[in-house]
Amino acid sequence: MTRYLYSYSCHEEELELCRLELGRLLDAPLSDGFVVSEHRVHPSRSPFLKRRVELALSGASLPELLEQLPLVDLNGATFKVLCTVADAPYSYEEQRGLERSVGASLIGVADMRQPERLLGITFWQQRYWFGDCVEASAVWLAHRQKPQNYSTALGTRVARAVVNIAAGPAGEALKVIDPCCGMGTVLIEALSMGINIRGVDRNPLAVRGARVNLAHFGYSKDLVSLGDMRELEGHYDAAIVDLPYNLCSVLPIGEQLDMLESVRRLADLAVVVTTEPIETQLSASGFSLMDRCELHKGAFTRFITLVK
Repeated sequence: MTRYLYSYSCHEEELELCRLELGRLLDAPLSDGFVVSEHRVHPSRSPFLKRRVELALSGASLPELLEQLPLVDLNGATFKVLCTVADAPYSYEEQRGLERSVGASLIGVADMRQPERLLGITFWQQRYWFGDCVEASAVWLAHRQKPQNYSTALGTRVARAVVNIAAGPAGEALKVIDPCCGMGTVLIEALSMGINIRGVDRNPLAVRGARVNLAHFGYSKDLVSLGDMRELEGHYDAAIVDLPYNLCSVLPIGEQLDMLESVRRLADLAVVVTTEPIETQLSASGFSLMDRCELHKGAFTRFITLVK
């Protein structure tokens, strides 16, 4: 089984969210800035991932690895080598030295500006590793500039992580619903990852705004419909629910229970985002807790709970 080494970074306030998201995506424990997983996920899927290196060739020493590199077939492509720090404290100069050593051992033409192929070198578990390398692009950054917004909506970075918590590595194979979709922030992040999702909201203004936002990024307005989740039919692999609230109040417990029971009926698994802990309501609605995290921003806290 091929393994991949991923590098990641996050702000201290997002560490719990990062742990939950990457745990779902990669199904492997986080080390200090890197994860090794058997799951092949494009690093642009996550707002925290930076790079993926395939652990294809290895050597117990650098010379042992370099001896294998002349046999690597680049199919005439130009290349660039990138060093990813894992569990060895290489300095900046040492990393550049490793890149030069690997590049000099490959049969081909290096191109530092516009290479046709990225290749990676890293050190993990007392061995040097080499393989194809993929860098992340911050796709979610472009989604910040939506025509329509809610002041209390999830940020695009958080929304993208929440989608990944719901979908896991299966991603495109799942059928997902956002039954309180608001202005479509979660929908846009999911669609940009190729995930099959639809949105519903009982607020006509929200539905209108979500359709404007979807169209702005080139997605079909038909993916959003007006409706009450308590009246929805059908079945989904996962649901993403950012329970409605405003700055002065949250939903009464009775209404929360009605909504959560509807989600339980609609989906096998759900990610529920709230401004207060609601484990009691989730349990009363028939859900079992899988994992949870808290996301703090100043005095404001969001609770992100994964249930099934």
